Amino acid sequence: MSIPLLEYAPLSQNHRVEGFEIPGDEQPRIYTTDNLLAASDMDMLIMAAYRQIFNEQQMLSSNRQRFLESQLRAGQITVKDFIRGLVLSDSFRRLTYDSNNNYRFVEICIQRILGRNVYSDREKLSWSIVLATKGLQDFIDTLINTEEYLSNFGYETVPYQRRRILPQHAQGELPFARMARYGEDYRNQLPLPLLPIRPIPTGIFDEFEHFSLYTFIKRADWTTSFSLIGLLMMLTILFILFSEANNLFWG
Repeated sequence: MSIPLLEYAPLSQNHRVEGFEIPGDEQPRIYTTDNLLAASDMDMLIMAAYRQIFNEQQMLSSNRQRFLESQLRAGQITVKDFIRGLVLSDSFRRLTYDSNNNYRFVEICIQRILGRNVYSDREKLSWSIVLATKGLQDFIDTLINTEEYLSNFGYETVPYQRRRILPQHAQGELPFARMARYGEDYRNQLPLPLLPIRPIPTGIFDEFEHFSLYTFIKRADWTTSFSLIGLLMMLTILFILFSEANNLFWG
């Protein structure tokens, strides 16, 4: 017996309204197969799908799903199926699912698939239960088949970040692509950078280090030293010649 989806209130401190102002940078560009006019439009749609699911920092050629792209170009699958294939790909699983806990992964999927941020921690808990009990594939299928996804994006539109107006702010939310890829709990488990074994010396010898002729010869900058010695010798010779000339002139 499967556990039903935990109920949560779709409310937050931010309200979503239709924009009445002139479209600008905050208005998302919608990519859909309903109005493709040229072959290049399909390329732009595919890149928009990768940018939405993988974000720009993960858009590598090794992460491309060539088979899914060919099916989409041939009309064998819809954009909705293409998005589902990207989320269930080995690349997305390795880069996002394996490197985060369930709560952070649920938050990322809601942002990238439903195009909005989570309402509350209760919503993350609700979908985390689905992920833990039904597995990754059933979780993605349930999320992408929700009424919210179908009513906003349907079968032929690439998901995008739906505009959210922040009260008493001139601009809306920042793009989800700017948010951290990992959760804080996972970042705290990453190994710290190793400190150098020996600090960079400010001189030939470190503080409290014993003098050693071998160390002196090895660390000394002989090119600069010989240049300074040659300059001093040249100045000395010029000084001697000047003194001799002065003696001859004044007798």
